[in-house]
This record gives sequence, structure tokens and C-alpha cells, in this order.
Amino acid sequence: MTYQPQTEAATSRFLNVEEGGETLRIHFNDCGQGDETVVMLHGSGPGATGWANFSRNIDPLVEAGYRVILLDCPGWGKSDTIINSGSRSDLNARILKSVVDQLDIQKVHLLGNSMGGHSAVAFTLTWPERVGKLVLMGGGTGGMSLFTPMPTEGIKLLNGLYREPNIDNLKKMMNIFVYDPSDLTEALFEARLNNMLARRNHLENFIKSLEANPKQFPDFSPRLAEIKAPTLIVWGRNDRFVPMDAGLRLLSGINGSELHIYRDCGHWAQWEHAESFNQLVLDYLNRA
Repeated sequence: MTYQPQTEAATSRFLNVEEGGETLRIHFNDCGQGDETVVMLHGSGPGATGWANFSRNIDPLVEAGYRVILLDCPGWGKSDTIINSGSRSDLNARILKSVVDQLDIQKVHLLGNSMGGHSAVAFTLTWPERVGKLVLMGGGTGGMSLFTPMPTEGIKLLNGLYREPNIDNLKKMMNIFVYDPSDLTEALFEARLNNMLARRNHLENFIKSLEANPKQFPDFSPRLAEIKAPTLIVWGRNDRFVPMDAGLRLLSGINGSELHIYRDCGHWAQWEHAESFNQLVLDYLNRA
């Protein structure tokens, strides 16, 4: 039987999640029907969604026999917005826990990019028995870089885009988001801008959250040794958003972890080196 590629519309789902005394409508995409489930967690960029962040990675995993869940965290995509004054990493972890509980999924592999890496680590530290394997790309723990001024130029541009969401600021950010911006098309820019402008309340509440708590993503470095799940760390050598020494701290802190570094790669390894990345992840997930 010929494989039929997944589509965003056909896999779109919603669930209600209780958080902080209120009900949030959370969007996710549910792809494939495998016995093992991979949850993909997106980054914090304006206009980000689970589908947009991982569009080049979904079909290879589904075709290999995995069920793939793509979560839109609260404040992104089609999920409800929120003002968060605590740890965004732990908030996203709680949302994910409710979603997988309602779907009756007992154990998941977690694949997190940037903010998604932080969320994956937070979930693993709180519910270790629910995690199979971890894949962390460009994120997973906060804290200062030893070598790069903080906040990084990428984070400055990201926050600037939240405050002034226009095509010029979007292009400024995306041009250093990846190593080779020649792959960025006008269609991609337009889609990302439309995602942003469709939910201005997401943008406004992200700024309000930063004002309430500038450190949305806590430093998990002191607790990394608690992680027992097999962990693959993936980083771009030219990442101008989250410096590569953050990946080295993850490698040092998580026992048995492995680090794969892509040369000529920015903050979007799963998109910039999609074919290689997909094979890397499948090999790691299939390893005994």
C-alpha cells in the first residue's frame, strides 16, 4: 500500500486542559497509529506551531511505524493564550501530561526543539516513568553561556519581533535562525507572519509573561543527573540563539547521553538537515 503523507487539517485535534483554575483549549496534531508514540515539542518563536516546526520530520517517523503527536503549547498556534508568571517549561510539561493522559498514552518518546527541549526535560524530571527516550535540539536547560554574551543576538531579535511583529523584523530573525537563509522562501515568511498576526493576543501575552517573569525557562543544570532516559542531544555549530556550550552542559549532566553536532547549521537542525536528522533520530529510537 502506498504511503499517504500526513496533512495538518486531517490530523488536527483539540482537548480541554485544566491549568491554574481555568480551562485551556489545547490544539495538537495526531499522526499515525504506531505502538510507540513520539511527541514533538516546538520552540518559542513568534508564529511557531508543532506542525510548522516539524513539517519535514513527521512523515519519516509515521512511515517508520510511530504515532506522532505535535503539541501547540499554550500561547502558540491554535491553542488558547495565557500569561505565565512561573516556569514556562513546567507549564508546558503539565499541559503535555494532561494531553497524553486523556489520550491514554502511558509512555512517550520526547523530541524537543529550543523551548521544546526545556519542556521535554521538565516533563522527564517530573514524570520519569512516562518517558522512553529524549531527543533535545538547541535547548533543554537554561543558564548563562561561558562564551557568548547573554541574551544572544537571536533572542534579542526574537523578543523584538514579539514587540513589533512585521515582515522586516521576521526576516531579520529568520536570517540568523538558520545557517543558510537562501533556503527560506517568501511563502515560508508569509505563512509565519500570518500565523503571528492571526493571534496577536499570543504575542501580547508573551511580552506580559516576560514582564512578570523574565526567566521563563529555568536552569535545570543541577538536576540533569536525575534523568535516566536515554538522551540524544543535537546542536547546530552555528546556533546564534542558544550557544553550543548549553549542549555541552546537557552532555555533561545527563548520564549516558550522546551529542551530535551539525556543521553549517543554525537553531533549526531538524529543518536545515532534515534527511540526516530524521535518519539519526530513527536509528536512535530503534536502538535496543
